[in-house]
Amino acid sequence: MARINVVADDIDLAEPLLVEGLPGVGLVGKIAADHLVEAFEMTHYANVHCEGLPAVVTYGEDDPGLTSPVRLYADRDRNLVVLQSDVPVSPTAATEFADCVSGWLDEEGVTPLFLSGLPREKGPEPPAMYGVASGEGRELLSDAGIDDPAEPGLVSGPTGALLSHAVERGATAVGLVVESDPEFPDPEASRILITKGIEPLSGVEVPTDDLVDHATEIQRAKEQLARRMQNAEEESTQATPLRMYQ
Repeated sequence: MARINVVADDIDLAEPLLVEGLPGVGLVGKIAADHLVEAFEMTHYANVHCEGLPAVVTYGEDDPGLTSPVRLYADRDRNLVVLQSDVPVSPTAATEFADCVSGWLDEEGVTPLFLSGLPREKGPEPPAMYGVASGEGRELLSDAGIDDPAEPGLVSGPTGALLSHAVERGATAVGLVVESDPEFPDPEASRILITKGIEPLSGVEVPTDDLVDHATEIQRAKEQLARRMQNAEEESTQATPLRMYQ
């Protein structure tokens, strides 16, 4: 049965902002989400049990405890929640997964912030980022000074399904799309998501020195997951220019 199993009942959240970090192009969302959890030492708040997720468990270093591969972490003081995932969500299960997560978002009055990478070859300029939205998300983007898209596009994968669910319901949701390496983990693009998107939208200052200083180590740590996604020929979450379909 699909459910969000809360394991930290002592944490009360008041219509928080949720940052989604599903694996996708450049692993930009996952790297950003993992960094938030570590930087703020966020509390393991809930396990996510949704249809379509692989029947696997995870465990940490020096910790024998088993947990779900998809989890929610919370920071009560910052009124922030992070969706952290150690596994990719199959495109064939994206709709069921979106229904499961969106139901909880609605019940708790959560404003979701979805993250996606736009495949681009690396160049001398920093990765560009823009925002998309449904409901009152347009105002949130405008207030945060986030750029509009420079070209039409499409968001696919489980993040696309989550955004589609928000559009269908007329719910408020925000998406951030950043140019990212199409083949390898991209900590630089994740830093752009944090400094240019997550910070102004959440009003929370996020330290990113470690993210920049340890970019090489982060890339090595994430490459195994990126290769596993490629080997499985999964269609990961990504943004795509619409001209590719025309």
